[in-house]
Amino acid sequence: MNRLAVDIGGTFTDIVLANDQGLTTTKVLTTYTDPALGVLTGIEEVLAIANVKAEQIDLVLHGTTLATNALIERSGAATALVTTAGHRDVLEMALENRFEQYDVNIDRPVPLVPRKWRLGVTERVAADGLTLQQLNREELLRGVRKLVSEGVDSIAIGFLHSYQNAMHEVLAAEIIEAEFPSLILSLSSDVCPEIREYERFSTTVANAYVKPLMSEYLLSLESQLAQRGIVCQTLLMTSGGGLTTLATACKYPIRLVESGPAGGAMLAAEVARDRNLASVLSFDMGGTTAKICLIDDGTPLQSRAFEVDRSYRFKKGSGLPVRIPVVEMVEIGAGGGSIANVDSLRRVHVGPESAGSEPGPACYGRGGLEATVTDADALLGRLSKDHFAGGKFNLDVEASRTAIERSICKPLQQDMLQGAFTVSEIVEENMASAARAHASEWGLDLESRTMIAFGGAAPLHAASLAQKLKIDRVIVPTGAGVGSAIGFLIAPIKFEVVRSEYMMLSRLNKSRVGELVTEMRAEALSVITDTGIKADITERINAYMRYAGQGYEVAVGIDIKQMSEERLSKRFEAAYEQLYGRTIPDVQVEVLSWTLSLEVPQTDLVTTEITVSPERNVERIEVQMFDGKSSLAAPLYLRSSLSEQPIQGPVLIVEDQTSVVVPAGSSVSAEADGALIIERVENE
Repeated sequence: MNRLAVDIGGTFTDIVLANDQGLTTTKVLTTYTDPALGVLTGIEEVLAIANVKAEQIDLVLHGTTLATNALIERSGAATALVTTAGHRDVLEMALENRFEQYDVNIDRPVPLVPRKWRLGVTERVAADGLTLQQLNREELLRGVRKLVSEGVDSIAIGFLHSYQNAMHEVLAAEIIEAEFPSLILSLSSDVCPEIREYERFSTTVANAYVKPLMSEYLLSLESQLAQRGIVCQTLLMTSGGGLTTLATACKYPIRLVESGPAGGAMLAAEVARDRNLASVLSFDMGGTTAKICLIDDGTPLQSRAFEVDRSYRFKKGSGLPVRIPVVEMVEIGAGGGSIANVDSLRRVHVGPESAGSEPGPACYGRGGLEATVTDADALLGRLSKDHFAGGKFNLDVEASRTAIERSICKPLQQDMLQGAFTVSEIVEENMASAARAHASEWGLDLESRTMIAFGGAAPLHAASLAQKLKIDRVIVPTGAGVGSAIGFLIAPIKFEVVRSEYMMLSRLNKSRVGELVTEMRAEALSVITDTGIKADITERINAYMRYAGQGYEVAVGIDIKQMSEERLSKRFEAAYEQLYGRTIPDVQVEVLSWTLSLEVPQTDLVTTEITVSPERNVERIEVQMFDGKSSLAAPLYLRSSLSEQPIQGPVLIVEDQTSVVVPAGSSVSAEADGALIIERVENE
């Protein structure tokens, strides 16, 4: 079976072909004007290398950052919100809190929908689902006609308490579609049928904002693939770490916002399971961002809350909230293309702005003038001119020198190597701070973990970052440079459904819970069935519980067949104590929401052998790597030439999609499956 995995990143688009012969991989620069062009170019390259015809492809797996970029860059559709009269400012009022307590000039997230396009309509449903006031059809149509005349082409419909009774949302959609069939609609009762109107409205608006763009792109890509002879099923990677159908992705594109990073987490989880590693830190660094994820017992942390486009780094509440199933991770603007500069106080900043692929870092020779992390790495001897990107283009190290000297060295009055090392240190300290903050939020430690590093830039910085976090062991898996795409080949088919149904645990209504589960199972099963992949289905049900009066819930796994107040109470207390270190006696417990997910594994296993070009053999050479104090001679090895015999650092290891830096004080060896193990041999 021939399967293609495609991951569109901010700088590179990664393509992986998996079949009985192993994995064939390539990287191409992402084409911003039309991302499909880069995808098709990469597919042509990888098919040529593997000598496979387009007609022989059996499955395409795809992840993309397009939805995320549209939200961050505010390049989505002209979107309106239709909501209950008197509540159109919910998006602006948000949670009415201050995420940065002492900043008098606090920058709040700007709503995706301007106030003039937020339409309040007379209707009202009570919290128990009873209709208090009928929907005013004439008022609705008058408002929508005005919105259409002003250029709106996508509408989010979100009424109060529609998670309990969606009748008015459904009716409003029917009325709008009858007169404006070309309008694209998103209903909160479909996208996020969950309590809390701000998060529900924000999620639905975000879905409506990216829906026209994503639907057009996905359908266009499917058509262009078909024109080239690839007529198989296309599945999309979701933020929750599972694959879904193209039709579902077009309907709920908001679920794709973290699809690439989620694929990487799936790869790291598989590596952890294969090696029986109980505690792992996943480190994914590409051209634009770095992602850090904690994985325990082979399972990444999961969440139903996520923020897009945070205006304050690491500050919860400073972004646009979306309620979707998501692999819990921290993401910062710290990639190879992140731009470095010095402010008026002589402080060095790296990111979140990125040079991307157009023009890219200065060393790409594509007109980039800004100093980036990749330029610093080139000057520090961490990149080989002859092997970068599989030899597709040579690095212009002189351009890197010019950019670093102008942007860093002159303002700081440093020499060239020290300036480049400063950029590297800053980006690594930013990542270390993010990892510590993320672990602290979840009450977990870092030092006992093994780091799994992948992505085009992560293996260059992993060993140094591990030292800062006091982690002694780093694994760089086979195909690390295209790790997220490989993760798509491992990820299961998966779909999660949520329903809000409040009840006190002391008054647990098992009959009503059974009805909810049956309803959710049918919805999830319809998506799973559409993928056409037949295998054993795993079902997981969670109750989101809290002590009465609290503002946050804890996910508690339940068994519907053995559900009782006593069992749920014990499971809740165990989950609560694990997260907070204690329980609260003599306080009632309540349930707000219920989720059900169905999961089906992919039937083909991923082999780890990587197909490489025959001309990759080189003579033994040495490079000069600067470690902040002096330049050290380091042997350069092809990754394919390494064995289980440990080699002492400093060492530079090259392959087509990435480079691995092993500093002094560490050793590196290759395992039977090709994974590299970097271990500290001395404590610093």
